[in-house]
Amino acid sequence: MLLRLFCLTFSLLAGGAAFAKPPTSIPIPQGSGITHVTSVEGIDEYRLPNGLQVLLVPDDSKPTTTVNLTYNVGSRHEGYGETGMAHLLEHLLFKGSPKYPQVWSEFTKRGLAANGSTWLDRTNYFAQFSANDDNLRWYLNWQADAMVNSHIARKDLDSEMTVVRNEMESGENNPGRILFQRTLSAMYEWHNYGKSTIGARSDVENVDIPRLKAFYRRYYQPDNATLIISGKFPRATIMRWINESFGQLKKPARELPKLYTLEPAQDGEREVILRRVGGVPLIYAGYHVPPGPHPDFAAIEVLDLVMGDTPSGRLHKALVEKKLAASTFAFSAGLADPGFAIYGAQLAPEQDIEAARAAMIKTLESVVSEPFTQEELDRARTNWLNGWERAFTDPQVIGVSLSEAVAQGDWRLFFLTRDRVQALKLADLQRVAEQTLLPSNRTLAQYRPTEQPKRAPTPARVDLAKAMSDFKPKAAAERVEVFEASPANIDKRTQRFQVGGIDAAVLPKGTRGEAVQALLTLRFGDEKSLFGKGEVADMLAALIDKGSSRLNRQQVQDRLSELKTEMSVGSGDGRVTVRLVSRREHLPAAIALVAELLRDPALPADALEEIRRRTLSAIEEQRKEPRAVLANALARHGNPYPRGDPRYARTFDEIVADVSAVTVEQLREFHKRFYSARKGEFAAVGDLDVAAVREALRAGFADWTSGADYTRIPRPLVDRPAERMLLNTPDKQNANMAVQLGLPISDTHPDHVALMMANHLLGAGGNSRLWKRIRETDGLSYDVRSGVAWGSLDKRSDWMASAIFAPQNRAKVEAAFREELERALKEGFTAAELQEGQRGLLSFRQLSRAQDGWLTSALANHVYLDRTFARDAEIDAALAKLTLEQVNAALRKYIRPDQFVSGFAGDFKETK
Repeated sequence: MLLRLFCLTFSLLAGGAAFAKPPTSIPIPQGSGITHVTSVEGIDEYRLPNGLQVLLVPDDSKPTTTVNLTYNVGSRHEGYGETGMAHLLEHLLFKGSPKYPQVWSEFTKRGLAANGSTWLDRTNYFAQFSANDDNLRWYLNWQADAMVNSHIARKDLDSEMTVVRNEMESGENNPGRILFQRTLSAMYEWHNYGKSTIGARSDVENVDIPRLKAFYRRYYQPDNATLIISGKFPRATIMRWINESFGQLKKPARELPKLYTLEPAQDGEREVILRRVGGVPLIYAGYHVPPGPHPDFAAIEVLDLVMGDTPSGRLHKALVEKKLAASTFAFSAGLADPGFAIYGAQLAPEQDIEAARAAMIKTLESVVSEPFTQEELDRARTNWLNGWERAFTDPQVIGVSLSEAVAQGDWRLFFLTRDRVQALKLADLQRVAEQTLLPSNRTLAQYRPTEQPKRAPTPARVDLAKAMSDFKPKAAAERVEVFEASPANIDKRTQRFQVGGIDAAVLPKGTRGEAVQALLTLRFGDEKSLFGKGEVADMLAALIDKGSSRLNRQQVQDRLSELKTEMSVGSGDGRVTVRLVSRREHLPAAIALVAELLRDPALPADALEEIRRRTLSAIEEQRKEPRAVLANALARHGNPYPRGDPRYARTFDEIVADVSAVTVEQLREFHKRFYSARKGEFAAVGDLDVAAVREALRAGFADWTSGADYTRIPRPLVDRPAERMLLNTPDKQNANMAVQLGLPISDTHPDHVALMMANHLLGAGGNSRLWKRIRETDGLSYDVRSGVAWGSLDKRSDWMASAIFAPQNRAKVEAAFREELERALKEGFTAAELQEGQRGLLSFRQLSRAQDGWLTSALANHVYLDRTFARDAEIDAALAKLTLEQVNAALRKYIRPDQFVSGFAGDFKETK
């Protein structure tokens, strides 16, 4: 979605004429040659003499920093035999350089949440961390060094090759992803957009190192990159640090190749059929669309919502509401060259794919006979702009989102597309839809010759200078307060109060765009009264946002759009939860809407059937998936509870039976018996009016005292016999390992902190033993980790470890896992590991407290447990004081391989 804003003139971006005066808050080092280019709505652009583009997005409201380095190279730039090179380089940069040999380890030590991604037009590397000058300077220095000094060595490629293949195979397990790839390959005959970013297996496995190095040296240069820094950073010194790292790189003498391939207009229907084991029927209809910079792409963005939104979208009404499909969607890609729009439908197992296909095509291609209405345009535009605003108000999201605009040719497209959506006329939406949604432009059906073919407009590139010439920027948002996310400051700023049976904790603080997040939990029932009602409770929660006695489903969605609020509803053991992402001025009204929906839900029968079909479709999809099959088997092993108990683990068939049996009458009876505000919690973090929020809670919930009493369902430690399972899932090219161990401690136990650190060193992060052995050294898994699900009220926690891998490598993965675990238990960790682990884990915890969503959940949990963030401060202090003896003792005391319940699921040919 998204993308656009400002315009000086494009000639400034291209390097000509005089430049704007730099803002006084960001000084430029004298003699550096760095030039300030332009400023757009709080984003400042600079250019280094070597060609590096720099975008600074300061926002002190959240004490985190996001650094995103985007290269203008993706699968579009690969030549014959080079498919997958851009993605391979993304992997190999993390293998380090002579100066930075252990990149992943350093991330974990410093508490950096870092990664990279490759797409059609770009590759980017990003890190998010709690604002810290040392980490910022280290990351800038590493990225500058990685740009020109990365190893790109045969030994690293050999060790990473299995990981890349594992990533490739994990995608092969997903029918939706493979169907998407097949659709694009049929849509594009000549352009590289039709090739998978991960590459052809033959190209990836036989890649020539000199050729890969040449690809690296050609594209990984400062004049082909954009450095984006968002969030909180030292404005007085940031340009000096950038100059000290990236400014020392030479401007390359080479010229980048000019890519000129364009896909001709499609001249007839095309069809793709994919047959594999497992999953549910899927239908995709792909259409060629203009490039992201094209003025008409704004209409494509809106068209996605008009067709694919739920419940207002035409596809939802034509397929889901008429019981022809379980769910529908729409997605378009704004790319540098003419891109694509994909419209899709997922079916339940019993639904007719031919009937759904006919209905989908008719809906998409009947825009001439059934033109769009102003109401459809207004609703879709509002929802799109609300999504844009949510992205722009979050410095972590905007820091990464700008990559897509950069890849299209100009970062200001992020704002220009917004302006184009705001100005979109109904006639233009209709025109673009009629030009795009044509049988001859569709990839789905068969070819049919006709005497007078009607074709989509001939693809063409966009003159960016002309496109940007009329662009006018809006005023930048005002700066917001600096917030310190320390436990003491969080507790100091938090206000607690009670409304009826709801205990509330709110943390008012300045945020970009007056954003605020809230979480409401209502609790009810006990293990006896809830016996046999688990699926009814889940279905009821799923229907809460489908209307009230006063508002129908569409009116609820329109009201949420009007309030610029996202709402999600969930359920669990005796509770229903509602999460809101809103704005200061709208949160009280959003709370009032939530109260209406919770107290007086419509529970429409057609919506129940829709959710039932969607749920059954999802279950059918999971039956053959290794991860789901393994998780279900592990959950059932040693489970002592009878069917109907909330703690019982059901088989897939039992889930299907329960879902199929739910009736509207059961939902109404459950709601009447259990739902109320007698017991619950509310938490909110962000820009909020405490008095108004409190009054909204009082008006909505204070007098709602009916419903069943709440008694927490205990989850004591269950003694499960050790077991090793081998589960065969045919035709799945990616396998899963999972290991579980119940622990007789809670998060208040004296050993809690030491075991937390022991697990961190063993399997949590890029510096852990499991990661370095199985991912880095042996190259057997794309993702390997361990973690602890800590219990708070029961003396029970769960330690877990997992890995994904190619089925033929099962024995190697299991052996490596066992060897590393045995080595840790026998030899223990080192003092250096502990020191690095303390630094990294404390940084990660600090980063978490700076995330408003995480903070909201933590506040609500603290209210439920009657805790404050003083407990978090105690854990931080204990982590900092840990001794090596305590950590090694905790590992040996609790991690007992002879008690493991482990499993492997995949296409193991030797397994019967």
